[in-house]
Order: sequence, then C-alpha cells, then structure tokens
Amino acid sequence: MAGGTDQERTHLISATQGAASGAAPANDSVDALHALILHQLDEDQAQETISIPLAGKSSIADHMVIASGRSTRHVSAIADKLAQRIKQEAGRSVRVEGLPNADWVLIDAGDVIVHLFRPEVRSFYNLERMWSFGDAPPVAAAN
Repeated sequence: MAGGTDQERTHLISATQGAASGAAPANDSVDALHALILHQLDEDQAQETISIPLAGKSSIADHMVIASGRSTRHVSAIADKLAQRIKQEAGRSVRVEGLPNADWVLIDAGDVIVHLFRPEVRSFYNLERMWSFGDAPPVAAAN
C-alpha cells in the first residue's frame, strides 16, 4: 500500500463537525472516549477508519467506529491493545466479541462501538453503508 499517507487512508465522518459549542459534561466524556479510540486506531495503523455519528439516529451508542486490519493477527492485536487502552485511560471495562477468529471483532465501550475487520470481511458486510444512511462511500475490496 505504498504511496498513501495515514491521513489519506483514514476517512472520518466526524460527529463533532458542526456541533454546537457548550456541550454537556456527559458529552465531553463521550467525545474524549471517541478521540482516544480514534487516536489508538491511528497509532496501531488501522486502515480505512471511519466514524459514524449515531446520536439522534440510534439509542445503542453515540458513535460507531469501523476500521480494518491487514490480517487476523493485526485485527487481534489492534483489538487487544484498544481494549486495554480504554480500560487504562477511560476507566471503562469493555466487552469484546469475535477475538478468537479475529475476522470481525466488536468492541463495545458503551457510548462508542468499534468494529474491526479483515478487509474481505468488511467489504462483504459493508456496515458503514448500512449505518451511515448514505453518508459514507462503500468500501472497496482489498487486493
């Protein structure tokens, strides 16, 4: 994947764009958790990271973050490190599903839900298209 920078490979649909100033304190902790997750995914070289704002669209969470790893080992490593970081930094315990196979790992951090995929699995399920309500482009299949 030579030739592209991390910023070019990362596409974000930010929930904070256009948000009114003076957010409630509860939103500050959600925004901090969201920022922590996005930062850690970037640090761990997750690919094609997007964030879909769900506030006002669904009651399950305020944000859904979707990212890909290069392989099952990469997905597993990203998930392990992210779960540990959320516990250490945000003081939240998270539920992790799908770690043994690491084709699709779900990390439920309460206000932010993270889906980590192998590229082929992500392309098959195309969650961002279903949840973004037309805001996100479809994910291209991996080479």
